[in-house]
Amino acid sequence: MTTLVFDIETVPDVELGRRAFGLEGLADEQVAKAMFAHARQHSGSEFLPLEQQRIVAISCVLRRGDGLHVWSIGDPTADEAELVTRFFEGIDRYTPQLVSWNGAGFDLPVLHYRALKHGVVARRYWETGDEDQSFRWNNYLSRYHARHLDLMDVLSGYQPRARASLADMADLLGLPGKLGFSGAQVWPAYCAGDLLGIRRYCETDVLNTWLVFLHFEHMRGRIDAAELAAERALVRETLAAADEPHFAEFLAAWPEPGR
Repeated sequence: MTTLVFDIETVPDVELGRRAFGLEGLADEQVAKAMFAHARQHSGSEFLPLEQQRIVAISCVLRRGDGLHVWSIGDPTADEAELVTRFFEGIDRYTPQLVSWNGAGFDLPVLHYRALKHGVVARRYWETGDEDQSFRWNNYLSRYHARHLDLMDVLSGYQPRARASLADMADLLGLPGKLGFSGAQVWPAYCAGDLLGIRRYCETDVLNTWLVFLHFEHMRGRIDAAELAAERALVRETLAAADEPHFAEFLAAWPEPGR
């Protein structure tokens, strides 16, 4: 089975903000500040409505055959349309099991809106059984189907009051977690031109999610203890071979059992 863990990072869609709030002539940072203030006034939080968010990174863990691959889609100069197009092209090509943390509540709706904006065709993703009968009872869109597994939703028993953050779940399982970076730092990092730092942060998030998923697979009896250990070892081997500073930091924060 092919499994694709994914996560996105977003910034304010300042072009939309200019049009929606009549802010022509203002710099991006000023437009974003006005968007945050408007959100806070209406909801009590600076968290922007999903349709006002623009994707700047999509990171993935792909487990396929004997291989494990961790990467961010496109290069740092790729625009949003390319990122979203390539994400859905991957689904068309592999029909993977999708795994996320809060993907149903955030990542996928944002991807829907941005795909709509850019005219992205995602036939396999939107399949519900008209062309492929196997999707009638198991597709990417239905909340209780398994082609997309939102770990936060499932582990909370679909109860909002029971939800945990990925950072808290990482603490529970002894995983590295956020490594000093959080979603609140994405916009300042973007303004500072640190897109590489954002992509690296997003990659550590999908690594944490993949490791939580492995424990979930063990809990529900799909892999045994030896297979869980082997999968965790594969993550360590993959990160060590990549020779990337954020992967080295991840490994340093994730000591092997018994050490």
